[in-house]
Amino acid sequence: MIRVLVAEDHTIVREGIKQLIGLAKDMQVAGEAGNGEQLLETLRHTPCEVVLLDISMPGVNGLEAIPRILALNNPPAILMLSMHDEAQMAARALKAGAAGYATKDSDPALLLTAIRRVAGGGRYIDPSLADRMVFEVGLTETRPLHTLLSEREFSVFERLAQGANVNDIAQQLALSNKTISTHKARLMQKLKVNSLAELVKYAMEHKLV
Repeated sequence: MIRVLVAEDHTIVREGIKQLIGLAKDMQVAGEAGNGEQLLETLRHTPCEVVLLDISMPGVNGLEAIPRILALNNPPAILMLSMHDEAQMAARALKAGAAGYATKDSDPALLLTAIRRVAGGGRYIDPSLADRMVFEVGLTETRPLHTLLSEREFSVFERLAQGANVNDIAQQLALSNKTISTHKARLMQKLKVNSLAELVKYAMEHKLV
């Protein structure tokens, strides 16, 4: 039996996934979490084979949670679930150690296939994304500027684009305001934007928010 922990902040989506897993004879829901902190806490006392992890959860987001999950004793396989069928996001998640990447609008049967595959030690990428990843992520010259950001810079960028200010982000990431301001200056330089409005526009054009 494959035990799955569902980490997703939207209750309706979470319930839908739990129902879907409940219908499969070879898997069960081991637990659930609505944010990153809750997920890490639940994982400490909930054995499971697969974590279905929403990439954009509040608090510690999906990408940031990956290394923490992998640091646990006997870590489960991580299958990222995302609103974005974004080749760059998928590449980041897999590079950080996720075993698979599925999108929320994919066929339910494909999601179950993905869970089975990563539970068995395999890897899974949403078929519609796989081709694009080869082209978009493989060709350095055409890579968008946000692929140059470090994980931390990307976290700060994402939060700024969603309207958080430096103080909010410092609290969420448990870092000083000064550190966040430095990341902000660096990432704006890398993205070649001069204002917050331009940063938000960049994020929207690249479907990152």
